[in-house]
Amino acid sequence: MGYGSLPAVASLSEVGILLTHSPGFRSGILIVDKRGWVFTPVALYLEDEPQSDETPNAIELSPAQVEAFAIRFSPVSRQEAIEAAPTPEVAAQIEEMPLELGVEPVMKQHFVEVKEALRVAPPVPFDLVKQYRVFEPYLQYVEMKLTGAAIQKHKVQIPPEIQNLGNSKEIDDRLRTTFALIEKSSALSSKDLEDDLNAIRNDLTRTLGKEHGRVILKNVKPTLETLVKALQSKLENHKQTVRENLGKQLAESRKQVVEYYLPLVTAKPPNAVLGQSPSGKPTDADCRMWIDQQLGKVFPSTDKLIGGMTLEITFKDVTYETLNRPDFLDSVKKAYPSINWDKAYSEFKALGEKKH
Repeated sequence: MGYGSLPAVASLSEVGILLTHSPGFRSGILIVDKRGWVFTPVALYLEDEPQSDETPNAIELSPAQVEAFAIRFSPVSRQEAIEAAPTPEVAAQIEEMPLELGVEPVMKQHFVEVKEALRVAPPVPFDLVKQYRVFEPYLQYVEMKLTGAAIQKHKVQIPPEIQNLGNSKEIDDRLRTTFALIEKSSALSSKDLEDDLNAIRNDLTRTLGKEHGRVILKNVKPTLETLVKALQSKLENHKQTVRENLGKQLAESRKQVVEYYLPLVTAKPPNAVLGQSPSGKPTDADCRMWIDQQLGKVFPSTDKLIGGMTLEITFKDVTYETLNRPDFLDSVKKAYPSINWDKAYSEFKALGEKKH
């Protein structure tokens, strides 16, 4: 969060100052030479340290308050106050006051562990964090993918035992050692689903190019999620239609291939067919069964095709690494020309950059 730096704390230890810690404590108290102040440490993750008369961040304590704080927070000051007490009764009262903070010493091993943790997972520079906070409320990466629904694009490889045995004008467009499971114009085609998804993608998202991917404005995200939910429902209806009709179409497609190759197989039966014929003269039924058995090895089941139909949507936040790339802002400006990104970026620069 940027409440301090490890090297600064280590420098105190190096000159022999006793260090203790109070996990979770977020107030600051500074006492030097009998003067004291209470202040609020600034998390540099959120803002810069205030450095002007218009933004005071401390209240000076009275002498009595300085003494009271010191007794409660400093073992050394507490002991000095006991020894300097005017009466035994006052000394006893001070001694009864518990130490409220800093009762756990900071050991050398603690420094080693924290140093190693920061080495393994170094904090992001705070000026870059602020730049991230400029874009984070506006943009998210989004990926949308419809998979497995385009069964009109599914093809099966004709088994080598029967492929290349002939040609036919009726199925020439569908047979190229592979065979389309259904016709492109079939009612089971996913074209409507794909058109809807493309419309959502084109209307509500923008691409930042191959290097960055596709993004969406966060205020548009609820609209996109509503449309995707409706498309998901449409996909479920499509699955049901496919479940009810695909088996019939697959059987018809399989029958077309069987009937296409049947004359060729009966005219010159392959050895695999002859090897299963007791008479040595396979019948049309024998040849048809053999062809169908070979196709059974490559034709998918209805359940397998339907099970692969999914609509996936993934959101990802803009990363610090992306913000470091010099072309990121240019890509955003090109994708959303109506938004004044320069103004937002300039505001970040004014707030986030540190003058050295």
